[in-house]
Amino acid sequence: MKRRAAAVMRQCLIRSLWAVGGLLLAASASAWPDQIFLVRHAERAGEPAADPGLSAAGQVRAQSLAEALVAAGVREIVTSQFRRTRETAAPLAQRLQIEARPVPARRGEGAAHIQEIVALARAQSGGALLIVGHSNTVPALIAALGGPQVAELCESSYQHLFVLRPAVAAGVQASLAQLRYGEPSPAAQAGCL
Repeated sequence: MKRRAAAVMRQCLIRSLWAVGGLLLAASASAWPDQIFLVRHAERAGEPAADPGLSAAGQVRAQSLAEALVAAGVREIVTSQFRRTRETAAPLAQRLQIEARPVPARRGEGAAHIQEIVALARAQSGGALLIVGHSNTVPALIAALGGPQVAELCESSYQHLFVLRPAVAAGVQASLAQLRYGEPSPAAQAGCL
């Protein structure tokens, strides 16, 4: 009798663990923002060379980004540690009264930088996320977040606003829209956006 009771208890425990595991898996599958906005930092100043901030045109573009996204439901903002990305995000962060989270980008560690940002995105459930990156990281981030491959951004291109809707369930593909904000950038060169 005791053995039978112990066997029933084990079966109940195993079923409970499977149920909890299924709930955790379902929760992790849905833990994505509703949409992810990705932009390259705005136009940078020439000085200081090591970590320039934004030029006057870049400051205007940063304000345009804030205008474009102030009502978009942004709950979190991710930047690199560089001044130009933080200054691009600052007007929106101030309006929304949230603090941008810098994720360090170090030479030779691009994959780790991308994966850390993807992990932050996966941890956000609902709402929108703004990622302010660089000409070489924005396309890589789009791909790592489940979006399609996009061309690298031209060095003179600052106007692109990518809107990614993540694939949150099996069999559903992510969708990507490419919009523009602020003043138009100079015409793109061959091979880049």
